[in-house]
Amino acid sequence: MLSNLSSLVSLCKRRGVIFPSSEIYGGLSACWDYGPLGVQLKRNVQEYWWQEMTCREDVVGLDSSILMHPKIWEASGHLSEFSDPLVDCRNCKYRFRMENESTKVQCPKCGSSNLTEPRPFHLMFQTQAGPMQEDTSVIYLRPETAQGIYVNFLNVCSSMRKKIPFGVAQVGKAFRNEITVGNFIFRAREFEQMEMQFFVHPSTADSHFEYWKEKRQNSLLTMGIPKDKLRVHSHSKYQLAHYAHKAVDLEFLFPMGWKELEGIHHRGDFDLTQHQKFSRKKISYTDIERKESYVPYVIETSIGLDRLILALLCSAYHEEKVKEDTRTFLRLLPKFSPVQVAVLPLQKQAALKDLALKITNDLRKNWRVEYDDSGSIGKRYRRQDEIGTPFCVTIDFDSLSDQCMTCRHRDTMNQDRIALSSLAHYLADKSSIF
Repeated sequence: MLSNLSSLVSLCKRRGVIFPSSEIYGGLSACWDYGPLGVQLKRNVQEYWWQEMTCREDVVGLDSSILMHPKIWEASGHLSEFSDPLVDCRNCKYRFRMENESTKVQCPKCGSSNLTEPRPFHLMFQTQAGPMQEDTSVIYLRPETAQGIYVNFLNVCSSMRKKIPFGVAQVGKAFRNEITVGNFIFRAREFEQMEMQFFVHPSTADSHFEYWKEKRQNSLLTMGIPKDKLRVHSHSKYQLAHYAHKAVDLEFLFPMGWKELEGIHHRGDFDLTQHQKFSRKKISYTDIERKESYVPYVIETSIGLDRLILALLCSAYHEEKVKEDTRTFLRLLPKFSPVQVAVLPLQKQAALKDLALKITNDLRKNWRVEYDDSGSIGKRYRRQDEIGTPFCVTIDFDSLSDQCMTCRHRDTMNQDRIALSSLAHYLADKSSIF
C-alpha cells in the first residue's frame, strides 16, 4: 500500500498521466492537466461509468450548461448555504478549512491551537455575463452538475416519454473555490463529476436508496477497488444535509486515510419543490396508473471522476523487488489501461520493424496499442509496467521464420510463445480473467 502520494505523483508526471497545470509559470494551486496517457485513462473510466448507467431502460443522459441562471443557485440554497468554515492560525498565519466542529482543532501546519473563530467562506466562483461592463449580470460557475438535471426534469419527461421510476445521468465539469487543497487530484478547484438523479414515487424511495447503495458498491469493486479498502459510512442525523432523508458515503482508504469516494443520497422532494417555488413553474409528475400527481423524490449517486481515478491509481500501484532492482507497475484492469498491448521489436532491424508494425496495425482494430522500438527491451518493459500495460508482445528474429512472438504479462512477468494467427484470441482470453 502507498504510504503517501509522492511516488504516485512522480510516476504520473514522468509517464505522461497527470501534469501540474501551468507549470512553466510556476503552476496554479489545485489545478491539474491530464497528459496523453492520463486523458485516455480518464476517458476509459468515464465511458465505463456512462455505459453502466445508461445501458438500461430506466436511465437517460444529459449534458447541461456550466453557466446557468443565477436564480437556480438561489433556489438550490448554494447562494446562502454553500460555504466552508474558514479558520486562521494566529501563530503561523496559515488559513485552512475546519474539517469538524471539535474544540480540539489544531493548525495542520504548525500544530497550534491558537486559532481565530471560524467564519463562512463561499465556495462558488463568480463571473459576469454581458457585452458591456455596465450591462453585465453576475453568474456562477456551477459547483455541481445535479441542478442542471433538476431544472430539465420536465423537458426529459416530455421529450423521452419516461415513466417513473427513471434516472438522468450526467458527466461534466464543476468548480469550487476550495480553501484547503492538496493531496494531488483528490480535491481540486476544477473537477469532473459523474452524477445520476433517480426520480421515484415517495413510497418507494427507501427501497431505491438501498438498491443504488448496493449497486454502486458492487460497481466500484468490479472496477478494481479492493474490498478491504472500501467501506460504507452512514450519515448520522447530525451530519445529514437539511433536506436529506438518508445519506451514505462510500469511503476509500487513501494514503491520507479514509475519505469519501462516492455519495448516495435520499434527497426527498427538496430540489424539485425549490425550483417549482422559485421558477413559479409547476414541476410534478402525473401517474396515470396511480391516478395521482406528485413531486417525485430523488435518489442521487455522485462521484468525482478525478477522485475515482486517484482511487484506481492508488489501488493499482505496486512495487516489488526484482533481483537488485525495484519494479514499479500499475495493476490496472485492461479495460482501463491507457495502453492495452505494447508491440516491441527486439531490435531496429528493418524486417523486425515491418513485422511489428503490421501486428500493431492489425491489433489496433480492437485494442489500444503502442509501438515502441526505443531503448533496451528491459527499459521498454519497465516503462510499460509503469503505465499499466497488461501485455507486451515482443518480436524477435525467430518471429520472421516461425511467425510466433513472445507475450509478456505485466503482473507476473511470465512469458508465453504465441503464434501470430492466435494472438488476438489469446489476448482476448487472457483479458477476460482479470
